[in-house]
Amino acid sequence: MAGFVGVLVSDPWLQHQFTQVELRSLRSHFLSMRRECGKVTFADLPSKMSNLKVVGESLTGEERASFLEKTYKDMDEEVDFEAFLRAYLHLQEHANLRVGSAKNSSAFLKAATTTLLHTISESEKASYVAHINGYLGEDQFLKKYLPIDPLTNDLFELAKDGVLLCKLINVAVPGTIDERAINTKRTLNPWERNENHTLCLNSAKAIGCTVVNIGTQDIIEGRRHLVLGVISQIIKIQLLADLNLKKTPQLVQLVDDSKDLEELMNQPPEKILLRWMNFHLKKAGYKKTITNFSSDVKDGEAYAVLLNALAPEHNKKSILDVKDLMERAKLILEYADRMGCKTYLTPKDIVDGSPNLNLAFVAHIFQHRNGFSSQANQAPVISEAVSEDVLVSREEMSFRLWINSLGNSTYIDNVFEDLRNGWILLEVLDKISPGIVNWKHTTRPPIKMPFRKVENCNQVVRIGKQLKFSLVNIAGNDIVQGNKKLILAFLWQLMRYNILQLLKNLQHHSNGKEVTDSDILRWANSKVKSSGRTSRMESFKDKSLANGIFFLELLSSVEPRVVDWKLVTKGENEAEKKLNATYIISVARKMGCSIFLLPEDITEVNQKMLLTLTASIMYWSLKQPSEETSSMISDSENGSSVESLSTLTIDDSASETSLEDNINRESTPPESQHGAVRKQEEETGARLSCWPSVPVLALPVYGGTTPPDQEGPT
Repeated sequence: MAGFVGVLVSDPWLQHQFTQVELRSLRSHFLSMRRECGKVTFADLPSKMSNLKVVGESLTGEERASFLEKTYKDMDEEVDFEAFLRAYLHLQEHANLRVGSAKNSSAFLKAATTTLLHTISESEKASYVAHINGYLGEDQFLKKYLPIDPLTNDLFELAKDGVLLCKLINVAVPGTIDERAINTKRTLNPWERNENHTLCLNSAKAIGCTVVNIGTQDIIEGRRHLVLGVISQIIKIQLLADLNLKKTPQLVQLVDDSKDLEELMNQPPEKILLRWMNFHLKKAGYKKTITNFSSDVKDGEAYAVLLNALAPEHNKKSILDVKDLMERAKLILEYADRMGCKTYLTPKDIVDGSPNLNLAFVAHIFQHRNGFSSQANQAPVISEAVSEDVLVSREEMSFRLWINSLGNSTYIDNVFEDLRNGWILLEVLDKISPGIVNWKHTTRPPIKMPFRKVENCNQVVRIGKQLKFSLVNIAGNDIVQGNKKLILAFLWQLMRYNILQLLKNLQHHSNGKEVTDSDILRWANSKVKSSGRTSRMESFKDKSLANGIFFLELLSSVEPRVVDWKLVTKGENEAEKKLNATYIISVARKMGCSIFLLPEDITEVNQKMLLTLTASIMYWSLKQPSEETSSMISDSENGSSVESLSTLTIDDSASETSLEDNINRESTPPESQHGAVRKQEEETGARLSCWPSVPVLALPVYGGTTPPDQEGPT
């Protein structure tokens, strides 16, 4: 299937010196320099490259300037993106020689791929392997390949067909992927393997992983830090899954009143885990407050007190009497083992303060024994909060995951709390409609003065009205105050506007005709009818959509091979409807649609989510190269049509493309870019993308000017 076009350069050798992650980050940095300087010369590079790791940290400005002066004769010569990449490589090689290391170009990456630490150690790899062996060892398909030896690279080899990652996602959040949609033959062709990778990455986004800078080719090539980055996020989500009031209502014991309860509900799971740990430490008389899973726990004192407080019956000797930290850490792990806790870390991991592995260790302790009183009655305290959460959590989750998929500067855990200063909303607006934000009149976080937050949010509302959102009863202060109903209303209009703009941008012969909900509805019915099927939807509220048959026929009409009709039920009862709905979502993601709805949104005919599903399928279809130039939207009244056009890039690279256009970039024409991709596909012997198809709803966003002092991930 056609996928998104990554960052392309004309020199194949230069292209292969970088991953797509690095190219996007470096291009973002280059564009930032060009915005500041108007044009970039070699003389500008020494000071402007100070923020890049390896090049920026290993060499001083004077050393960078001296090296470039020796390498390039004319320091006033203008630098394009490819010259910038070559200069970066030269400086990096010089820096590596200076420090005597052989670090590769990925060393400059920070956390663009994962919310966990990006540097993966062999110890962490061993921990992840042990986790996988423990949870997937009995899987019918994988058991012939497990256990994995942590001392080898078998993990990366096994991950190459995508099955392992898909199965691991279902362990973390059961039911995310309909396993009937996974290609599990012993030998997969490139097409089937690409489908598994696309399904995996889109599903990972749907459970909250940040995979903006990871593509299918990274998995195929077994890029260690990227594959482990995905695995670490999936495992983290699994381990922290119980840290909410729905799964563990006893968490209410951590707070004193309803105000504190609301604050607790809005905290990310890592913060709740720290709060739980400090709760028991304080009860046990421990004076220090733990603020992280690294330096605060490396001496083992907090662990010794926590384990004794939770399971005093397993205490055989006083751990704190042991002064040697390594021996103390060993006793801590033996204590946890007697409790029955899984311990995938080593004493050295504790002493070294490995944040990923220590977080996992504490999460395992919480899962095995949380130490809460079972006699306390939490129901009256949390009933109102949980009731309200049931009403809004589904939409909140969809909007949160969508916003995080855009690759903003900050990962959000709760839209009602994390959007209150207006900054993330301004970033999203600027990506959707490049240049629409007046950054001179904004305040960047952290924001101490409340009126500055109101100013940011007032501009958000003004821009919304400029985009013709319905905002009659919404003011900036409503966002600052966290008004849930109004925030959800604004976010829905923001998401819908993005969908319609993306579809509008794909119209080739429509003279910029605005796309409407009716156009999407008409397109879907037309596609199903053209495939010889008889299903039809009257509106996105049509109750007949609950059985899922229409959407399966729509998916089959745009890609006939993607639906296995032997797996489809008639949808005559709730169980059959749920099976079809789960299959629809997995097939759409497998095809390349990045969507954030749940099976219940289909079976309950959620109008908003069904619109996004249909629009995502439509967008994917319009992006495909086709021998036919048939109309994709037929308007019987004016005869306008939308043809398949594939000149826009997808995913996070897309925002950089529009931005580069806005500053008159010198680049290869779109036709040449696609020719380069086709040539690359021919060389691999398959008409497949090197990166995932990620059409809406990730809603690859086009454009966006970087806010002041924000230069993208460097």
